[in-house]
Amino acid sequence: MDRVIDVAEHLAAVLEQVVPLAPEARAVAAARGRVLRHPVFANVDVPGFDSSAMDGFAVRDLGAPATLRVVADLPAGTDLDPGVDAGEAARIMTGAPVPTDATAIVPFEDTEGGLAGGLDAVTVLIAPRGPGAHIRHRGSDVREGELVVPEGVRLTAARLGAIAAAGVGTVSVSRASRVAVVSTGSELQPAGHPLRRGQIPESNSVLLAGLAEESGAEIVLRASVGDEGDGPRRAIAAAEAAGADIVVFSGGVSAGAYEVVKNTLGDLMRFDRVRMQPGKPQGFGRTPAGTLLFGLPGNPVSAAVSFELFVRPAVRALESDADLGRETLRVALAEGRRARPGRVQYVPVRLDRSDPARWVATPTSHGTRGLGDADGLAVIPPSERDVAAGELVTVTRW
Repeated sequence: MDRVIDVAEHLAAVLEQVVPLAPEARAVAAARGRVLRHPVFANVDVPGFDSSAMDGFAVRDLGAPATLRVVADLPAGTDLDPGVDAGEAARIMTGAPVPTDATAIVPFEDTEGGLAGGLDAVTVLIAPRGPGAHIRHRGSDVREGELVVPEGVRLTAARLGAIAAAGVGTVSVSRASRVAVVSTGSELQPAGHPLRRGQIPESNSVLLAGLAEESGAEIVLRASVGDEGDGPRRAIAAAEAAGADIVVFSGGVSAGAYEVVKNTLGDLMRFDRVRMQPGKPQGFGRTPAGTLLFGLPGNPVSAAVSFELFVRPAVRALESDADLGRETLRVALAEGRRARPGRVQYVPVRLDRSDPARWVATPTSHGTRGLGDADGLAVIPPSERDVAAGELVTVTRW
């Protein structure tokens, strides 16, 4: 008989079997979305020299409006370092090195004529507020050897920009987890195909493959098998041949007579009843080759909730992501909810953000359409007391 366990116990059993992927070197330009495996330290000071933060004129010890002689013109990228005496200025563009003698930058808008004021002389209308005005000093962003990005984070465009700016061209990352998705059920037909009585469109592979890709994984196989025969075992073999790290089955794990995953993979997987609604029947195991096997319920909402709770953390743990979960927040529930003493409820909800000071979570309709309308899961813990309308609950944002 299947054991009855808590959500946390099942998740712990899953994560205990996760062996992180080996890191690989990748060019910064090709690393977006990957998890950083080793911290990145700056190779250079950023900026690497005192640079102008504005288009304008570099001046020396200017404390009052004055007309100055322009002695140089400095575009970004120049290596010139002209002398600038009191009463002189150098026209300078944003990012250009500030002359060693200069003490401040006067923006064009603080001069008479601005950019069109010429190169012979410039009349400063507003003097700099003090030494260092509009100068980005060397190393003011980051110093050589300082930490730029810690390990265990997923590399966004902004993080990669910071790494490249720090003079680092290659990073150590995890490749994407490779996932195979297998739907079970003799009643399943490809979406869009004609249906006879008793048949339904196959949708779980689309749903679960999409959730896996949104988690950062790569889909290497999508398949469907019937309720009889050794289809699950053949699907595992095909998935491992395609390099899968994870195989996710939907359906075939409950208590019926035709539970093909449960009936054929008992030597590889453990099947438990988890104290949760939806998604009580769960299967998990690992092949001799190390491929993780998940058996999720066949109901689409149950499958999606189960993926969020168990498969998504495994995908991220494989890649050594330090953050295995999603953002959570406390939100008022729009309507009352009956509590369940013996199980956690995961309720798809739509977040109403019209009042920034008080977001409200409204449960969506049952079924796939309601799941499509949801942008979060409200977590209702086991309790003898029902949840009242307006009461705060934890919501995991999708």
